[in-house]
Amino acid sequence: MGFDGTPGRFNAITDVPGVAVGYTTVIMGDGPLVVGKGPVRTGVTAILPRPRADLAAPVFAGMFSQNGNGELTGSHIIEETGAFNFPVTITNTHSCGVSRDATLRWMQKTLPQSLESAWALPVAGETYDGFLNDINGHHLGVEHVFCALDAAASGAIEEGSVGGGTGMISFGFKAGSGSASRIVNWRESSYTVGVFVQANFGRRHNLAIRGVRAGPDLKQPAIREGTPRAEKGSIIAIVATDAPFLPHQMKRLARRVPLGVAMTGGFGYHSSGDIFLAFSTANPEAALAPSGRIAKADFIPDIDIDPFFDAVIQGVEEAILNALIANDDMTGRDGNFVPALPKAWLMNRFGAGPKE
Repeated sequence: MGFDGTPGRFNAITDVPGVAVGYTTVIMGDGPLVVGKGPVRTGVTAILPRPRADLAAPVFAGMFSQNGNGELTGSHIIEETGAFNFPVTITNTHSCGVSRDATLRWMQKTLPQSLESAWALPVAGETYDGFLNDINGHHLGVEHVFCALDAAASGAIEEGSVGGGTGMISFGFKAGSGSASRIVNWRESSYTVGVFVQANFGRRHNLAIRGVRAGPDLKQPAIREGTPRAEKGSIIAIVATDAPFLPHQMKRLARRVPLGVAMTGGFGYHSSGDIFLAFSTANPEAALAPSGRIAKADFIPDIDIDPFFDAVIQGVEEAILNALIANDDMTGRDGNFVPALPKAWLMNRFGAGPKE
């Protein structure tokens, strides 16, 4: 499809060394909604910023809220200290607390020493899947979060209606989980910028694909509403890199995510929770610096940061479109139907999907 930039081997956030992704997808039942019984179209995504043995080591980070109609737990301490540790989880709006608390339980089981004399504030994000899912039935449990965390792996990852993205919609088409990566060369070194999105935002008429205002040509197929659909869209984006940056620079990368979102037609409307987190796996010694010593950290100077801004914007744009392309139609509660982005139209207009 002619995307800008050079992708990594898997064109995913897992191209950043040490970063792993795992999913649990929960799909059960059909027909009319019975709260507590279904139908269920939901799940949870786990992103490990470091290998399991090193998850207690903080990563330098920054976050940015373009429109705050959503939740990202742990955001206050990230704003205060420019770092976080432990896995990141993303799920539906009413299961965000479950995924956060389950992460603590999983860390207690996996690395008990990390909580022996410490407290933790795990990062958990959410978007709303109530048009397709029995969101008030609270079907996501601790065991589902454990499964996603246990399954987290590097390498190629599945996209579309998986994990936390299972019940999500963008631009009136089935969306959800998407990822992309870019390689940035700086002096004699090569670094990776990886992006993961849970895409659940946007109005059909605004959809843009590689600069083409596609929305006006794609009035069909339409969503079918067994129950009225209110506008409750959001996007959570996680940016990872192995480039050495300080916390204020990670916040600068997070601030560029909305530019990639806008390239697809997302404009940060009132009901949308557009919340973005960026972290660097570099400088682990500085992040763990003990008391009583001068801590030292490497960082690329701000004057050279522009190619990394490019990588974030390029990766976000492609990750959103990948979430749309890697999808099929879905019918959920009350017969509510969300079509996939038409593959025939995409082939006729562009000749290939994003990762082809």
